Amino acid sequence: MAEPRRRAREHGIPFDGTPGPFNAITDVPGVEVGYTTLISGDGPLRVGDGPVRTGVTAILPAGRGGIGSAVAAGVHAFNANGEMTGNAWLAETGSLSLPVMITNTHAIGPCHRGVIDWVVANRPDLARGWLLPVVAETWDGYLNDINGAHVTPAHAVAAIDAAVGGPVPEGAVGGGTGMMCYGFKGGSGTASRIVPYGPDTYTVAAFVQANFGRRDELRIAGVPVGRLLADADADAGARGWDGDWAAPPGAGSCIAVLATDAPLLPGQCASLARRAPLGLARTGTTGSHFSGDLVLAFSTANRGALTSAFPTADPTADDYAALRFIPWGRLDAFYEAAVQAVEEAVVNVLTTATSLTGRDNHHAQALPVGRVEQLLSRGSR
Repeated sequence: MAEPRRRAREHGIPFDGTPGPFNAITDVPGVEVGYTTLISGDGPLRVGDGPVRTGVTAILPAGRGGIGSAVAAGVHAFNANGEMTGNAWLAETGSLSLPVMITNTHAIGPCHRGVIDWVVANRPDLARGWLLPVVAETWDGYLNDINGAHVTPAHAVAAIDAAVGGPVPEGAVGGGTGMMCYGFKGGSGTASRIVPYGPDTYTVAAFVQANFGRRDELRIAGVPVGRLLADADADAGARGWDGDWAAPPGAGSCIAVLATDAPLLPGQCASLARRAPLGLARTGTTGSHFSGDLVLAFSTANRGALTSAFPTADPTADDYAALRFIPWGRLDAFYEAAVQAVEEAVVNVLTTATSLTGRDNHHAQALPVGRVEQLLSRGSR
């Protein structure tokens, strides 16, 4: 029988920090997540016909009702062998007003168009100007017919429409459907941390689309389980990609999205984003040149203060915006929370993802969580 797939904490894996109620990016008030998952066909690859193992993820910083109202945001490229559209405007203005979409490498265009289609249909007031959607990617060509035009703008629209708060499905769903992680089945994962701040309490949360890492690098709770599980299976995914796709072990990429309700400046969001790779490193990766590891961080506080507006008259005494923010010297607890949340989000990917066979019968074996539990219980540190 297949092993039950549960979140990492349910397998007794220890982590630092205190999670929020859902231990998910949706613990940040207003944040919603939606998926479109595409799985069809089996057997040999026929470009355009399948097999299909892919999808789309939508992250809405302030829900559908908040689309168009900017939040502070910043970006970071740990290794830039990847793509995230819209990041030039993010860096220029420090603001994010549209959904964040995550998909496969060759589906950026349809998802970009899909965001525009959603705005045209639902927010024609926003469509009067230009739209610069944020779409990020990782490569799922080991399992998926990535060169077939299977993801359409309608799938991106559907992911936005499906976005909700509350518990977030993880594993082989949405944009993470066809992904690998440390030679095991990868995908989508999330986690959160509570950060006390004087009389207030804030949340820092992470969502990852994990498609990176060599098998021998994997560490969980400090234990080198990747090396200890070297015999877990003999499929190509354990070693890296095989003959017809020339990519070395460790290739693939990771997209991380950090969210918080703590009031942060755009530059502080970028600084928070720079901590995400430290969370990835806790799971073992050394940062392959062939892995595009990109991070976006946003703060839902001060919503609307950074929204761009066309000038209609000369400025008046009331034409000012104000931002409340955490002092720079008080950010360490938020950095720590980001690192912890990213680490747990990656492990949640591995413990929830199920084994999946894709094109040309390429197989992605799920992490054998029973053996991981045994290794951790033995004190294998």
